[in-house]
Amino acid sequence: MGSTTLLLGRPEAGHFLGNCHPQLSWILKNKDNQERDYQHFHPPLLLAVDPLLAKIRNLTCRVLPWGTLFPTEMLQYEPWVLRESLHNAIAHQDYSLGGRVDVVEYEDRLVIVNKGSFLPGDVESVIRRDAPFSVYRNALLAQAMVGLQMIDTIGSGIKRIFQAQKMRSFPLPDFDFTVPNEVKVVISNKVLDERYTRMLLARADLDLWGVIALDKVQKGLSLTEDEFKSVKAMKLIEGRRPNLFVSAEVAAATDDKVANIRNRAFDKEYYKDLVVACLKEFSEANRQQIDRLLKGKLSNALDGDQKKKFVTNLLQEMKRDGTIAPSGTTRWAKWRMSKPAPSAEN
Repeated sequence: MGSTTLLLGRPEAGHFLGNCHPQLSWILKNKDNQERDYQHFHPPLLLAVDPLLAKIRNLTCRVLPWGTLFPTEMLQYEPWVLRESLHNAIAHQDYSLGGRVDVVEYEDRLVIVNKGSFLPGDVESVIRRDAPFSVYRNALLAQAMVGLQMIDTIGSGIKRIFQAQKMRSFPLPDFDFTVPNEVKVVISNKVLDERYTRMLLARADLDLWGVIALDKVQKGLSLTEDEFKSVKAMKLIEGRRPNLFVSAEVAAATDDKVANIRNRAFDKEYYKDLVVACLKEFSEANRQQIDRLLKGKLSNALDGDQKKKFVTNLLQEMKRDGTIAPSGTTRWAKWRMSKPAPSAEN
């Protein structure tokens, strides 16, 4: 009955749960830790999660990788990461302690707090295990949330949260167990060390454990002996413990890799597809507009004149094969599709 009341029950049904305090709270604080706003959410918790998440500001941030003038845009928080973290807090809360699940929003981070000890002991063992833990504090509640597809069914939710942050090249979440009977998850919404972020953008080959070690370095946390030896052997870090930092050699190598990508030409069909997509959307385009469309995507190994000649040859080739046709013969000619686009059903 308790699980049903928490997830699906009316707010007034909470008194059937005794000392349990089935409440979610969103709290907004400023940089001085002063409360600016708050809102409480009561059962049914199944319907309370979305309104709470809607209170969280999730702005667009921009990260500039090495070797390019074009920033990568992404949300400050990955929505799935927020939802999974909040659902985990609900599932593993120790409701016998009478506390609530708090979501505290700061300018630079989000903190999710639930009552109860972290039963697996430490986060890294959960990631390594990558399987359901054998002991659950709220087994029936967890099963109900699995049935409602609110939490992961195979116990890999925390690992997927780490992987999601790795793919975004953002700081990994921090799990804080310093307060007895309390689990605090801290999710940063900004870049802490640009060297770390830019390296992850270019070094997709790094595994999760290497990223975990480098995340500790950027946060000034100590590494285990195995972590230190691993990242040191890969020349990812420099300095002497405890003053470690991202290796300058890695930064240079990363810069070279990005430069090589920028100097590499795409297949010609890629540029043709861009022109076709532009003409399908806007019906027509002049040469200046097409130049602007392709300029940033052409190889940096070409100079300005070579890029113009490439575009000229590309347009003429598309004209010869009957894909596009010009209207007019001067530099102000408009380019249009010369045959209808294939049907989406074909």
